Amino acid sequence: MRRTLTITAIAIVLFGGGLFVYFYFFTSTPSEGVTPPDAGGGLPIAPTAGQQGTPTLGGTSLTPAQIDTPTSISARLVKISAGPVVKGEVAVDIKAANASSSPGVVVNYIERQSGNIFSYQVGSANLTRISNKTIPGIETASWLPNASLAFVRYLSGTDFSTINTYGLPSKGSDGFFLPQNLADVAVASTSVLVLTSGVNGSVASRKHIDGTPLSTVFSSPLSALRVSFAGKNRYLAFTKPSMTLPGSAFLVDSTGHFSRILGPQKGLVALASPSGKWVLASFVADDTMRMELVDTATGEIIPLPVATITDKCVWAADDSVIYCGIPVAPPTGRNYPDDWYQGAVPFNDRIWKIQVASRYAQLVLDFPTEANESLDAEALAINPKGTVLVFLNKNNGSLWSYQL
Repeated sequence: MRRTLTITAIAIVLFGGGLFVYFYFFTSTPSEGVTPPDAGGGLPIAPTAGQQGTPTLGGTSLTPAQIDTPTSISARLVKISAGPVVKGEVAVDIKAANASSSPGVVVNYIERQSGNIFSYQVGSANLTRISNKTIPGIETASWLPNASLAFVRYLSGTDFSTINTYGLPSKGSDGFFLPQNLADVAVASTSVLVLTSGVNGSVASRKHIDGTPLSTVFSSPLSALRVSFAGKNRYLAFTKPSMTLPGSAFLVDSTGHFSRILGPQKGLVALASPSGKWVLASFVADDTMRMELVDTATGEIIPLPVATITDKCVWAADDSVIYCGIPVAPPTGRNYPDDWYQGAVPFNDRIWKIQVASRYAQLVLDFPTEANESLDAEALAINPKGTVLVFLNKNNGSLWSYQL
């Protein structure tokens, strides 16, 4: 009897210890304000068909104490948020609130941890959270030019293999889904361009900004493309960049006709100017990064005196200048742009201004000297009047503004 009681007591102790270990290490409560993906009340859950629908968003908000305080580094350079923030922000000119005030610039961005939307007023240095819905896990955001809506992209599913694209209004509610697993998304003031890709090629379509169908733009046997607007009735399409495969860039007209303007070149990345008159392109030749301008009217190709990956650049609204993060002495013998996209090689950038008419490059911001930290610039944005440049530091996800 004594032996039986001893064995029973040991079993009870072991069982209780096992329960303690399980609940302590495997069922910990998430930190306040952050809901894990697909946990119900976090990321928007797409309708079963993956098409239009109204999701349920998270309801837990961050406390005001957790809002970053913008830090003025110099008279013109400000760290808006220590980050990390979602890749993609928008800078918008605003009118004067009253007769005694002056017009200014507002920067809208999304905090990566929570999915909350913030608005920063450059003139007053005032930072306001304008949406407190908790939507963690957003990878990228493509804002409408007026900052009223962002198309955010994130992964879901048990193996995170499903790409969701969600139209998130700046107020943070009453959004909608685009079809799942879109290969690419680009925005304009009145419509959004979406790309669906598969083994049989790609199909690009335009939709109204509320997500309703508008028209099919083109179809292509190429299944790995990136697309964007190139003016009012033209589009830019180029093969996904890689050092391992030569890529090409094409202009696509309103009838869906493709015209090659660049390539084949290794690591080709292209960016059309707002009017579509110019295309900025980067590629690798002789193990060296190069950058060129293409006049889309004449086909003339103009080499530029500085080079970077085109995804580190932004066009001014009037096509007159380009701002880029130009790396200082980038490591040699690497696969660009692959290694940069994958985070295997960080850059140490300075911000340069390229005059399109004269092809003249001018140093605008020596960031390492002024901010005393390294910069790997990406997601550059500029307001329509060309007075404020905004950029993300890929090294730590921080968001910055610089008055030009």
